[in-house]
Amino acid sequence: MLATPALLSFADNSVATVSEELVDVGSETCVAYFTRTGNTAVIARQICRAVGANLFEIRPTEPYPEDYEETVAQSQRERDAGFEPELLETVADMSTYRTVYLGFPIWSQTAPPVIRSFLSAHDLSGKRLVPFVTHGGYGLGNSQSVLAEQAPDALLKESFSIEADQERRTLTQVTRWLAASRR
Repeated sequence: MLATPALLSFADNSVATVSEELVDVGSETCVAYFTRTGNTAVIARQICRAVGANLFEIRPTEPYPEDYEETVAQSQRERDAGFEPELLETVADMSTYRTVYLGFPIWSQTAPPVIRSFLSAHDLSGKRLVPFVTHGGYGLGNSQSVLAEQAPDALLKESFSIEADQERRTLTQVTRWLAASRR
């Protein structure tokens, strides 16, 4: 089912709020991300500001459980069954983008099933696919091979990978340091 994407522009460094309307700044770059706790969203927003891209949050119609262990168990069942969760919305016109940054957490050393759903729903042929992932200490897992398999005609670039919560700690540390340096 196609819907108007929750797409935001950060070209002007404005604060983001989720919108049901497409904000078209003429960008040829889209940052699509899935997040459960907000860690991946922090990086997605930073990328948007840095490259002047549009932002799209990937959301399943049925949200994953709040409890991390329940989430991992559910995603494992989905993977084992080959199930791809239905997306709440899709990017209305992916053809307008040349580059897609794709962000997601690593669960059980792989990409969440909702990422497979996103890739199945969008033709990324000939587009630069630039992944960025958050993880709990185990790195990328097999996510690169999942992306290569799900988007075989995309120009898959090297992933950026960071341990979960590290980016928030860094932002917090910088904020504290700046506050202390102004005294």
